[in-house]
Amino acid sequence: MLHIGYTLTSEQTPMSEQTPMSEQSPPRELADHAAAAERIGFDYAVISDHYLPWVEEMGHSPYYWSVLGAAAQATERLPLMTYVTYPIYHPAVVAQKAATMGVLSQGRFTLGLGAGENTDEHVVGAGRPPVDTRHRMFAEAVLIIRKLFSGAYVTHQGQFYDVDSAKLYDLPERPVPIGIAASGGQSAELAAEYADVLVVNEPRPEVVRQFHAAGGEGRPVYGQLPIAYDTDPEDVAANVPCGDDVDAVLRAAKRFADAGYTHVALVQIGHDQQQSFFDWAEKELLPALRTL
Repeated sequence: MLHIGYTLTSEQTPMSEQTPMSEQSPPRELADHAAAAERIGFDYAVISDHYLPWVEEMGHSPYYWSVLGAAAQATERLPLMTYVTYPIYHPAVVAQKAATMGVLSQGRFTLGLGAGENTDEHVVGAGRPPVDTRHRMFAEAVLIIRKLFSGAYVTHQGQFYDVDSAKLYDLPERPVPIGIAASGGQSAELAAEYADVLVVNEPRPEVVRQFHAAGGEGRPVYGQLPIAYDTDPEDVAANVPCGDDVDAVLRAAKRFADAGYTHVALVQIGHDQQQSFFDWAEKELLPALRTL
């Protein structure tokens, strides 16, 4: 069965990489959206983690870890996930944030990680190293995070990061699962080696196959599906299901299921349509998606 999630704040989730969808809701409303998603029956919720919005006009990009804490308190059963975080500022700090979320959510949190976006990197002057370098940095960061999740003191002198006698004192009963975003063979292999969960936004069966072939068989695979309920955006209509056509969403979601995905998070484009989207999803969309 395909697990259906809700995206608390829209990210540039491609049915086409030309389609910009970005942070569109103020922080206080995001916790309310999490509670609504739980109430109407979504299986989980994801949230992006960027310093700046993808599109200036959207006008929102809060500190999402504070929002996650609020969402954990506003919900009781809904699993939560970053989608995704880049541990650029320091993996030891990311590990601490994730462990605290694991405690606050009582084990409902998954740490989704990615190899970075210039949207986040440039604000601290970190630059944008080549992809091979970013992957090496990323792998080292994940190793540090996993060591810290064990609860032991960690001292690490690496190629990119140093850690001096770090220890996490507040940990959930079970280590926080780690998801890794992939877009091709190299990142799929990295995910197979280090991740509990694979994240690939688009329905890309070749990446799922590479992940499985590298040792990831049997692990969850997460995707994301943008839709535009009750609007008619001509510039994206060719790429995302628009209006109130349940069958169009079903066809798009089935592409993920057929590609081997276990989870897909819906992205409702348009802040002003969130409540009407929830009403439609509860009455029509989610019951139909349960048939996949």
